[in-house]
Amino acid sequence: MSDTLPLPAFDPTKTEDEAPLKALANDLPKLEAILKNQQLAPPPPPPQHIYQVSSAEPDWSEYTLPPLDADDNQTEPAEEKPSGWQMAWAVLREVGETVILTLVIFFLIQTVIRNFRVVGTSMVDNLHDGQYLIIDKLTYSDLFQGMGWGGPRHGDVVVFEPPNRPGEDYVKRIVGLPGETIAVDNGTIYVDHEPLAEPFKPKMPRYHVPETAIPEGYVYVLGDNRNNSNDSHNWGPLPIENIVGRAWISYWPPDRWGVIPNDAPTDEATLKHFLREMVPNANAGNE
Repeated sequence: MSDTLPLPAFDPTKTEDEAPLKALANDLPKLEAILKNQQLAPPPPPPQHIYQVSSAEPDWSEYTLPPLDADDNQTEPAEEKPSGWQMAWAVLREVGETVILTLVIFFLIQTVIRNFRVVGTSMVDNLHDGQYLIIDKLTYSDLFQGMGWGGPRHGDVVVFEPPNRPGEDYVKRIVGLPGETIAVDNGTIYVDHEPLAEPFKPKMPRYHVPETAIPEGYVYVLGDNRNNSNDSHNWGPLPIENIVGRAWISYWPPDRWGVIPNDAPTDEATLKHFLREMVPNANAGNE
């Protein structure tokens, strides 16, 4: 048995009630206004990608693949390595600059100082055979003397070329200056008729020298070992221009490191003597 109900028969004479329809028609403007106020804007359309395809055929003949180990982040081109000749020239230039600089320094030093080796016993007990000295060449230079600096002084130990033996170097001590008179008598040096103070303690001479005037531009030199020295008492005053320089420092042997004073024995100006004076004598408390 079917659950559907049969449709009512159509009656053409029956008219519909128009009241609900008129009410619905009256509500349509209100519904339309509500729909317009609540209507949302439609979402934007998806982007349209436009592709242009060239009609020409691609040319791949000059394309090369990048190396597999290439750095993707590298922006600067790799520097070219110098050639073998460039590297050799750079090395030669460095060596040449070093050699030139060394020679310049060497010659500059040679104009200021030089070394000297004592030969013989003419300066005992202040300088000894085989002792090495540094010679100051500026003290007696024309530049210093022209400016009123330096110049010879009593007691200076100097290295010079003797007038009777050119090409050789001697080391002696200045005892007389230009314009003075000098004489040697009874083991004493007289300068302008006054005994010369000699705190450097030379050996007393056993020879006699009559009073001698020292000309301008000359000095009088004697060895500290007065009786075993070839000096001015043999061949006369020494031209100042023959002086190489003043003995400044003793640097060998090590126990004689120190300066060369003109008013004290050399042993009293050594580093060894200075250290000995600094350290108290162990027996001082027992005296």
